[in-house]
This record gives sequence, C-alpha cells and structure tokens, in this order.
Amino acid sequence: MELNKEQILIDRLLLKEEAAWKELFEVYSGNLTYICSRYIIDRDNVHDVLQNSFIKMFRSIESFQYRGNGSLRAWMSRIVVNESLTFLKKNSDFKNCIDDSELPDMTVEEEPDLQHIPEAVIMEMIRSLPEGYRTVFNLFVFEEKSHKEIAEIMGIAENSSASQFHRARAALAQKIMEYKRLKIAQYE
Repeated sequence: MELNKEQILIDRLLLKEEAAWKELFEVYSGNLTYICSRYIIDRDNVHDVLQNSFIKMFRSIESFQYRGNGSLRAWMSRIVVNESLTFLKKNSDFKNCIDDSELPDMTVEEEPDLQHIPEAVIMEMIRSLPEGYRTVFNLFVFEEKSHKEIAEIMGIAENSSASQFHRARAALAQKIMEYKRLKIAQYE
C-alpha cells in the first residue's frame, strides 16, 4: 500500500522535522486562518490563536490518529476551533453577550437565496454578527454541533443556543436582503 502525501507529512511531523512543520504551516495556515476568523474578528487575536493552535499541534502530534485522507486537516481544524472558543471565553463576557431575554424575536420567512453572492461577502456578513450569535451560528452550521453540545461547550442554556442561532439566521437573512437590494439599486 502506497502512502499518500498526508501520511508522509504526518510521519515527518512525528519525527519532529522542522521542515515538515514549515510545510504543514504553508499548506494549512490559510484554511486554519479562515476557520479562526469565523469566530474571532481582530486580526492580531486571530494570529495569536493560530500561534497557540500550532503550538498545541506540535505538543500533541503523538496523540494524532490517522483515519484516512483529510483526518489531519480535521484534527487541526478542531484544535483551531477549540482554541478560538477558549480565547472567546477568556476574553469576553460570553454569558452576558448571549443574554437575549430583552431582545425581540426576529423571524425568517424563508431561506434567503444565496445565489450570486460571493462566499467572501457571506463570510463577512457572518463575521459582522454579534459575538454570541456568530459563535453559536458557526458551531451549529460549520462544526455541526447540536444545541445541547453548544450549550455544554459555551456554558449556556440549550434554549439560549437555539435562540441565538435563530436570531443569527434572521440577522443574516436581513443582511442578505439588504445586500441584494443594494445590488439591484446599483443596476437601476
């Protein structure tokens, strides 16, 4: 059986080859930055969280279990998400951020049409959400966590997670409709 590039890189990482770590950074840092920036807005903080993530990867590479092509990326992504969440918990009053008992409910009539909206624009819309909305939305949509899991991760009530997600979707739908209105207005 022939080893693929990922398996070869893992073997080199386990040998603590400096060139392998540099290659890992070059290959995956863009994607990991993208993941981290879904949770954390400030560029300097993203850099710090990524640095901490790579340190954690370096220290725990022996515990990595290869489970097929893509498992290294999944392992690193999970570390970056966990480090991002740790950063948010340490550097914001997350529980107060998501206390939404005083906010009116927002409704989404139907799923907005995302055609003709660049991915970068959609991601910027997600990044512009309030921290609580953004975090719950990312965990639910991108990490495929249940509201029960999100509640456990973030130390909040399960119904708060569901409420935050609902409001995040409504806010995004509103941003998407506004974006489309502006685009239509440009062509009139």
